[in-house]
Amino acid sequence: MKKKVVVIGGGNGGAISIVALKQNSDLFDISAVISMSDSGGSSGRLRKEFNTLPAGDIMRAALAMSKYDYPLLKQIFFRNRFHDAGKLDGHNLGNLALVLAEEYGKDFILALRALEQSVEAIGHAYPATLEKTDLVAELENGDIIKSEAAIDRPEYDLTIHIKKVWLEPPGAVYPGAVEAIERADIIIFGPGSLYTSVVAAILPNGVKEALNKSKAEYAFVTGNAYSADGETCPRTLSETVLALEKYLPRRVDLVLYGNHKLNDLQKENYKKRKWAILEDDKENTKNMNVIRADYERDEGGLCAIRLGKIFKDILWK
Repeated sequence: MKKKVVVIGGGNGGAISIVALKQNSDLFDISAVISMSDSGGSSGRLRKEFNTLPAGDIMRAALAMSKYDYPLLKQIFFRNRFHDAGKLDGHNLGNLALVLAEEYGKDFILALRALEQSVEAIGHAYPATLEKTDLVAELENGDIIKSEAAIDRPEYDLTIHIKKVWLEPPGAVYPGAVEAIERADIIIFGPGSLYTSVVAAILPNGVKEALNKSKAEYAFVTGNAYSADGETCPRTLSETVLALEKYLPRRVDLVLYGNHKLNDLQKENYKKRKWAILEDDKENTKNMNVIRADYERDEGGLCAIRLGKIFKDILWK
């Protein structure tokens, strides 16, 4: 019998876990609960103009569920941005398709399911909430930062870390997400930005309660890096795990950390992308079930195929 696995997080990171699990679709029944507070880029512009939900993150999750090649779909639907197209400049096909389908059918979920049908998805993505919310952060110095975009690409002093985050308004969890979480055998958090992707998906009212009812095993995929110019998240593995657990009803059961030693090419790519290494402070993780494994792409970044093999080894038992 297949194990029911739910991925909780945001766009790119959530898609990596979905594609990794998809390598073993004969073993895993895959669902995803996706954060819905994105306010930047194409999603943010469409959200303001059409008073719609942000499309980008959940659109990528739907594409990742496809039985077809996700990197190709991602290139066509997400990465290719329109230019010299007037008002369409900066948008992508996926966001526009999902927003148009919602406008035409007047139902976000039906629009999402139509997209999944078009790419022949093997599982469902669920919005964490269908209410329009914004992510808000309090910094260690007491400053309040409003909107996912301002937290994700901060203009304040990057040495000032985030103290806590919440949603305004809180928003109620989407019932389909509750059902997926409560029936799960395994829940995977991440990878991705800690606050703007992973924690943001846990914040709607009712998600924590659903997690508390679930008997699922919690797995946290951290990767081995963070965005040096992004949200001011923890810089060590132990602090990252503890920060996530503040928003959960109980501790995570296992933590997956990427222990690959970067070569010169990968170091150069990390530098270009402004990625920094998440410190593996082993002295502070002795009471945590940390599995250290190599799932790095040859050019740098997380490899969904290698991660899929690791998932099979550690989750199918």
